[in-house]
Amino acid sequence: MDIHQILLKYWGHKSFRPLQEDIINAALEGKDTLALLPTGGGKSICFQIPAMAKEGICIVVSPLIALMKDQVENLLKRNIKAVAIYSGMSKREIDITLDNCVYGDIKFLYISPERIETEIFKERYKKMNVNLIAVDESHCISQWGYDFRPSYLNIANLREQNPNVPFLALTATATPEVVIDIQKQLKFKEENALQKSFERKNLAYAILKEEDKLNRLLKILKKVQGTSVVYVRSRKKTKEIALFLLKNGVSADFYHAGLNNDERTKKQSDWINNITRVIVATNAFGMGIDKPDVRSVFHIDLPDSLEAYFQEAGRAGRDEKKAYAILLFEEADRIDLEKRIINSFPEIDVIKQVYQSLANYFQIPIGSALNENYSLNIIEFSQQYNLQVYTVFNCLKFLEKEGYLILSESNYNASRIKFEVNKDELYEFQVKNNKFDLFIKTILRSYSGLFENFAKIDEFEIAKRIKTTKEKVIKALQYLSHLEIITYLEQTTQPQLTYLTERLDIKDVKISTQHYHDRKEIAIKKMESVIYFSTVKHKCRSEILLSYFGEKDIYRCGVCDVCLERNKLELSDVEFSSVSDQVKKIVNEEKLPITQVINKIEGIRDDKTIKVIQWLMENDKLISNEENLLEWRK
Repeated sequence: MDIHQILLKYWGHKSFRPLQEDIINAALEGKDTLALLPTGGGKSICFQIPAMAKEGICIVVSPLIALMKDQVENLLKRNIKAVAIYSGMSKREIDITLDNCVYGDIKFLYISPERIETEIFKERYKKMNVNLIAVDESHCISQWGYDFRPSYLNIANLREQNPNVPFLALTATATPEVVIDIQKQLKFKEENALQKSFERKNLAYAILKEEDKLNRLLKILKKVQGTSVVYVRSRKKTKEIALFLLKNGVSADFYHAGLNNDERTKKQSDWINNITRVIVATNAFGMGIDKPDVRSVFHIDLPDSLEAYFQEAGRAGRDEKKAYAILLFEEADRIDLEKRIINSFPEIDVIKQVYQSLANYFQIPIGSALNENYSLNIIEFSQQYNLQVYTVFNCLKFLEKEGYLILSESNYNASRIKFEVNKDELYEFQVKNNKFDLFIKTILRSYSGLFENFAKIDEFEIAKRIKTTKEKVIKALQYLSHLEIITYLEQTTQPQLTYLTERLDIKDVKISTQHYHDRKEIAIKKMESVIYFSTVKHKCRSEILLSYFGEKDIYRCGVCDVCLERNKLELSDVEFSSVSDQVKKIVNEEKLPITQVINKIEGIRDDKTIKVIQWLMENDKLISNEENLLEWRK
């Protein structure tokens, strides 16, 4: 089937977005390709359509469980067979899923990078008819990226088994050095990066210095209509700010990873369907959500990197209509960010102590736990070992980066069951155990495929159908599981901790000092870029972002807070640049009073020159020293 027919049949679109068709054709031609498309640029279609156009299965490597689940659900709704393997699944479930990928007609397998190194996957991969390997969030493979994950470095090993299968790497944000590094680490046969400009002409960036952030937020929301996202750092703040907005007549709700699945789905749905106008959220919100008509995105706290900021801000105005990305900033935020970055690098001894404490907490003997999952209540764990929650979280992230374990986001896994006896054996059991007959019949009528695969079930729904309580249904399922009639996996909502190596003796846990210091240095550089972006008053915000992502021949946007101030000068860009460049050259050669500087400017009227000098002084690029002589601030 032609790629346009696939697009129309399964997605209902008649044409591709800019660059999508080029990326798809590159994949179909068997070329390794890096696709850089900003948030909302339609990255998933770029690998889904070429995979649909060819025989075989597409392996999609992704680090985000929520995103994997979301994409699998969306594909299933379109009658496209897709499965996912992630933390929290039992070995039996993984086994059956991989068998279906080898012998069934599964079209997409979503898998975390950690899982591709397991023996169970490697053995099945050899037997799969793979047509494409898609690497989502591919910036994670680069130590220069803002979310480096060492497990991504193993993805290139997939080439050994199937050297002719093309790789399609995708990301929304990458600096020039990360673009080069992604292609190098994935062993591209030749460099091939297809990139859409990061420029968002309809999006106005603004940094507003403000101590009373909540009232300023309220004021702007009353002025700028339409749906909005407000990003904050803490779960506590999401609720506080949402309540503040509600009290002041703005329809608002809060969202964070600590909510249960039903709550998250409901809040997300209400916002997407415009029942809720404003969602106040941590960065857990937004992945995989494509709402085109968001009119404003606010940041109440400074982000850790410009990559994270660009992705979150980019959720505004995907319909190409006017939208705003507003960061509310005060001097204390800078101190908070510096402290946050420093605290995210606990001492190496503390990281090792947390590793040892986890083994004690779960009672894991040395040499065991490889690929085992554990539900971790971080708050309870921290209290038991007298540790700060934030410290524990950052230690776990470091142990993850060193490849010892992985902590999945707080995530809901529905209850699942599978019958372990055949139909004749089950019938025999029902005859001998009449009290279970109606219960088993109800389950078989309610869910399909229970003898071949694990199926998601709802204990409350079963209880309603047989007029009993959910608790009694759970007890019955546990009993049938004990008798090995079924395998019953109860729902989980806590973060899942998965050991990627056998549990080691503490003396054998190695944390590379070099890696530790390199990562700290990178984090500090990224922090400095955020501080520069947030505090500079003389350079267009869009220019700063585009320059950071390596774009050249860029021009000021004319609509950010800096450009709006510039526009008041009623000077052309050429005139402003001419005066600014001349002033810089003059005062760098010799410190002079304002009048003498004005007299030395050539080709521009004095009144225009005075406006530029005033603007440069107001924005701290030009300063007047104690002797009233002008100096250029470096």
